[in-house]
Amino acid sequence: MDTQQNDFSKGSIPRAILRMAVPMTVAQAINIMYNIVDRIYIGHISDGVLALTGIGITLPIITILIGFANLWGTGGAPLCAMARGRGDKKDAEHIMGNAFVMLLIQGVVLTAVGLILKRPILYAFGADDSYYKYADQFMTIYLLGTPMVMISLGMNPFINAQGFSKMGMMTVALGAVINIFLDPLFIFVFNMGVRGAAIANVISQTCSAIWVLSFLTGNKAILRLHLKDLYLKASTVGRILSLGISGFCMNLTTSLVQIVCNKVLLVFGGDLYVSVMTVVNAIRDVASLGMQGITMGGVPVLSYNYGAQKYERIRQGIRFSTVAGLIAAAVPWLFIMLFPSLFIRVFNSDPDLIRTGVPAFHIYFSSFVFMTFQMVGQTVSQALGRAKSAIFFSLLRKAFIVAPLTVILPHLWNLGTNGVFWAEPISNVVGGLACWITMIFIAYIPLGRLEKAQQVSFLENQ
Repeated sequence: MDTQQNDFSKGSIPRAILRMAVPMTVAQAINIMYNIVDRIYIGHISDGVLALTGIGITLPIITILIGFANLWGTGGAPLCAMARGRGDKKDAEHIMGNAFVMLLIQGVVLTAVGLILKRPILYAFGADDSYYKYADQFMTIYLLGTPMVMISLGMNPFINAQGFSKMGMMTVALGAVINIFLDPLFIFVFNMGVRGAAIANVISQTCSAIWVLSFLTGNKAILRLHLKDLYLKASTVGRILSLGISGFCMNLTTSLVQIVCNKVLLVFGGDLYVSVMTVVNAIRDVASLGMQGITMGGVPVLSYNYGAQKYERIRQGIRFSTVAGLIAAAVPWLFIMLFPSLFIRVFNSDPDLIRTGVPAFHIYFSSFVFMTFQMVGQTVSQALGRAKSAIFFSLLRKAFIVAPLTVILPHLWNLGTNGVFWAEPISNVVGGLACWITMIFIAYIPLGRLEKAQQVSFLENQ
């Protein structure tokens, strides 16, 4: 039986979204910090620079693997919340069970394919003989833990979908704390270097996976994993897959843009500009935390109310997510635009890096706030199960705008490296507004019509 706090059809919509958003934001912040600490440890081993470069080559691959986890997590969780909202617990648990089985199968397949093809893939992503061994060492061990990564990342959204955002936060926090503790132990005490970092990562993900499964099979969960729900049903798998492709596309296009940006910057500017982009990406991830927390926190709330046919509450949630997301993006944007050199110095005080980085920061973050519109448009589509629009929104900004502009702009008007940094703000405005305005016409306005029709039907039946 749902408790009051897990019934999103009652009470304040802003309060419900914030109750979900705050733990999600904290979890993402912990995850980012743990990744930074992970790189710091690796950077302090012998041949630390080469080791970091080798690890850097694996990041787009890891991003793609995370995308596969999102395929079933971000695809199944909104459907699960919708089923819960309409009171169909049986369907909700069947969706969760099918997602779990697909994550397991996928994890095993990705491990096998990755181990067989890792050498050509790593070289295709930019590895060379000087640091290939570090990328190979890390990737080999990380791939062995892929099934655990799939479970911890792919099943955690089903905890959030039930309204247990603090438990979902603990999944991330547990893995991060264990990894931070084990990293120095394996890297320095056991003198295992990059292999030690990978082992610590796999152990931490395994602990997170055990945590997730313990909760989803325990008495505290509203929806539980049962053996009877593990049989695959083609229609259920298809529903999850069609909605989850949007989350997968986001990770895939992010990986694509990382590769394209680095290669173009190397041609037009050299290693220094790749370092600037590395710092820019790190700051962007931190600056996006509040905005992403608000928009992602709204997904289970909107999905639940959509299943419960509470259409005006969904419209209220869209309005709140847009305004709150803009505020959450505007605050860090202001500090970044006023004090860019301060943020760069957190990573390195090299004068050339600061001299090059300050104008790049001003260009890249000039329209950062507009990213909120794209996030709201996409997450609303996911929350309402609109697979086609969710896929379109996930591809529009990165694949259709950023990637082509990154290649084209450096050749125009002598922009050079500035053209790479201009691609992002242009995409924020064009892609962000296009996503949001489209969402208004295909979701927000039609939901208003459904609400009015519902009211008329109610009055006629009195």
